[in-house]
Amino acid sequence: MTNSSGTNADAGPQERLARAVRAAEQALIEFEIAVETYRVEVENFSRLHHQKLGPMYARLDELDALIAEAVAANSGDREDIKRAWEARAMVMPMPGIEELFGGMLGSDGVRPVEDPNPPRRVRPGKEAQRLYRELARKAHPDLAQDEDEKKRRSEFIARVNEAYAYADEERLRQLSAEWEAGPAVEEELPSEAEVLYARLEWLAERKEKLAAIAADLEGSAIGQMMRLAPDDPDGLLNEIAENLLNQVAHREARLEALVHSQEGPPRDE
Repeated sequence: MTNSSGTNADAGPQERLARAVRAAEQALIEFEIAVETYRVEVENFSRLHHQKLGPMYARLDELDALIAEAVAANSGDREDIKRAWEARAMVMPMPGIEELFGGMLGSDGVRPVEDPNPPRRVRPGKEAQRLYRELARKAHPDLAQDEDEKKRRSEFIARVNEAYAYADEERLRQLSAEWEAGPAVEEELPSEAEVLYARLEWLAERKEKLAAIAADLEGSAIGQMMRLAPDDPDGLLNEIAENLLNQVAHREARLEALVHSQEGPPRDE
């Protein structure tokens, strides 16, 4: 009777160690792909959050200052005046409401601040994700067995990461064709047991560093915000934008009421 584990049992200690190294390499690559994918999403979410919602947060601060000033003008109360000064001190120079709403609203609810290379959305599409993962698995620097090949792969993967960050599917396809047309790389594993053990140790250290990076991303303010809608972070941005637009509208109405109360009823000519 043949034992299903006979192949592993028949292999020598060094061959089993080599297999362990290969398995650890593949596991590390998959983990690094996951961490880099998440890093791109956190970075894109942060940029889009700033571009789309930053002007509205600033406008809300401006309106709070104007409301506090109107309240102080109406009451003349010392505490109201103090609060008005504090609110004004928190406000940076801000575009007017016409500029904010006249050119900002778009098909998705808001128009982002101009950016020469804006991400189109937080999470690249499925095709971009597929192309990125394929390239990362094929060309990952950790598969190199000498420094020259590692440098070539590192430079190539940097270009892949940049294309993925901007969800550039066409660029990813070009990079895939470029890699396939490149020189075939022999992935020979070291033969000495000492080198294999050193390799396993390096892989373990690399995984610890990646785990720390992932933990920092998840614990960041943006990471915690994205956890509110892990399946649709772009939808979360639009939801926040809609909520902020409502807040702006309510503050505008309150400010208008305060200004009218300062003016008093119209006098007869």
